[in-house]
Amino acid sequence: MSVPDSLPAGCEPTCHGCRHRRLDVAASLAQKSSYLARVLQPWGQCIAPIAGPASDRRLGYRDRVTLTARWAGDTGWRFGLVRRDELIAIHDCPVHTERVRALVHLLAQRLPPAADLPLAYLHVCGAQATLIVKAHRVDTAPLADVSVGLARLGIEGCWLHLHPAAGRRLFARSGWQLLWGEPRSRDAHGLLHGPTAFAQALPELHDLSLASARTHLRPGTGVSVLDLYCGYGASLREWTRAGSAALGVELSGEAVELAARNVPLATVLRGTCAQRLPQVREWWREQPAGCVAYVNPPRSGLEAPVVATLAHELRPARIAYLSCSAGTLARDLGSCVDAGYRVAAILPYDFFPLTHHVEALALLDLRA
Repeated sequence: MSVPDSLPAGCEPTCHGCRHRRLDVAASLAQKSSYLARVLQPWGQCIAPIAGPASDRRLGYRDRVTLTARWAGDTGWRFGLVRRDELIAIHDCPVHTERVRALVHLLAQRLPPAADLPLAYLHVCGAQATLIVKAHRVDTAPLADVSVGLARLGIEGCWLHLHPAAGRRLFARSGWQLLWGEPRSRDAHGLLHGPTAFAQALPELHDLSLASARTHLRPGTGVSVLDLYCGYGASLREWTRAGSAALGVELSGEAVELAARNVPLATVLRGTCAQRLPQVREWWREQPAGCVAYVNPPRSGLEAPVVATLAHELRPARIAYLSCSAGTLARDLGSCVDAGYRVAAILPYDFFPLTHHVEALALLDLRA
């Protein structure tokens, strides 16, 4: 197994963002497979080989990023990651798309100094870019030159987000101003998204995972799908296109608004999944026999009341669970197995090449 000594071209040697950047593909996948086998040991025989992207997609794939911004009088604006209070600039990060890299360079050249713009973060989501400023108000006049050239980079909307407490929470509800362009863009699937949307970094692998979930859940006329943490509608569209009734639950107001526009045949509720359990129960009771569930929670996994309700009360015939944390997946699978479910397969995906992260789709059946 070959492990290269050199970094990919453009990597900043002190950057800590991609732990596997010195590993070749085989070595990286071997480490991820070993990790999954250890953490998901009770279901080790169900774990498939990791599906990864084509070789030409292992770099330049990341189109959703958040970079810390800092100003210094001698260097101007620098964008990157913070380690021990030091900002490590990654203006030419090879994992980022060309659009992100070009945008960072343009902003570094054209943004006014920190005295005029106390910029804290740059957030990019596809064709939507957001300048997150730690202030209640700023004069936007010095930002007039920033929009020049954005369109040729592939940026369609540029936002100013005034958020004095930005930090652990990147966004607030108020303080949004569209500086230039359109407030919504379309992703690789043709779905509308906004500046705060969560989108998988490699659409082709996300498509592959959705196809596997669809094969397992078997949506169609007479089969209703509960979709928890549904985002702005990529998975919901799979179920309604197949003829299923679908209920989605999502916390983000922007995502709920766009899911309703992207998938008008689905019902979408805003709130945490735990908060919306009463409405979920009511919807579930109204459905014909054959209800199934698709869940795609954050790293914290399913909320305790949600996994209890799902496994012990609603008891869908089949569950597809896409997870970005093997640890919380193991916890939730254990709860489902104790409630009478069987883990039929675990399908891992290398959604974030060069990093140590690995996602997995667990497919469960209710035992007879």
